[in-house]
Amino acid sequence: MQLDGIHHITCITADARGNVDFYARVLGLRLVKKTVNFDSPDVYHLYYGDERGAPGSILTFFEFPDAAPGRAGDGMIHRLRWRVGSEDALGFWAERLAREGAQLDPSGDEQALVFRDPEGLGLELALTESDDRPLRAAADWIPEQYALQGFDGVRAYSRAWDQEEPLLTEGLGFTMDSPGSYTIEGGHRHARYDQEEPPAAAGLQGAGTVHHIAWCDRDQEHEAWREYLQRLGARPTPIIDRQYFLSIYFREPRGVLFELATPSPGFAIDEDPAHLGEALRLPPQYEDLRDRLERSLTPLVNPRTGAAST
Repeated sequence: MQLDGIHHITCITADARGNVDFYARVLGLRLVKKTVNFDSPDVYHLYYGDERGAPGSILTFFEFPDAAPGRAGDGMIHRLRWRVGSEDALGFWAERLAREGAQLDPSGDEQALVFRDPEGLGLELALTESDDRPLRAAADWIPEQYALQGFDGVRAYSRAWDQEEPLLTEGLGFTMDSPGSYTIEGGHRHARYDQEEPPAAAGLQGAGTVHHIAWCDRDQEHEAWREYLQRLGARPTPIIDRQYFLSIYFREPRGVLFELATPSPGFAIDEDPAHLGEALRLPPQYEDLRDRLERSLTPLVNPRTGAAST
């Protein structure tokens, strides 16, 4: 069995409107799905990605309007890293983000741009050599050569950051390149999973934090992965149907919530690929709530259409 890099990363926001504005307008990602949290249908679940919503490009947010600001700590992912294609792209983004008032971090080197989103989530654009196909969105206001090209990896905090974790290397097929630095290769896409010494303050889940990371497995291997994880003692959940993919959840021993997600059926299962993310899509079990949800959910402006809708 083989993992194919990152499938998606899920985070928390307290401001769906600001979230869409930043990720779809400022960063130019496509809003590929506007739905609700399957476990709490009164709140949004928003998905961003490339033009077709390909695994490896997908960033999702649960909106909890009353969520207090969070803080990444031990056992939590604290930064997401996308690929860009050139030093000119890094220059373009440095200027654009500065104009938009983003929190730029001077600790980034010449090969990376480090910043935060409006709620404090750590983000990074990295000049990365890769044979993987670029996963670009096609926002008219972002030149194609500068567009984000899909995820390269994440950075997490761990008190045991420099010790090899057997579940990663022996179980899931990661390679530990150096203390705290893991890569997954050999599949359709590769990705990095880096661990660093945590701050003294304990982590706090809330707005601007990462909820979980999903790694992409293969449709025909999904059930076998669950059985394998059980044998490893990872205590996986039952297989859960998320409508656009099947999911298995478990915790990496240092605390980060992992998911394995299938590439199929994908985000075009319930709407025209040319109009992804334009209308509210509900799972069948919540379709009877549509009238109430369309009245209660905050109207969002999709930069692609310029129209506000739930």
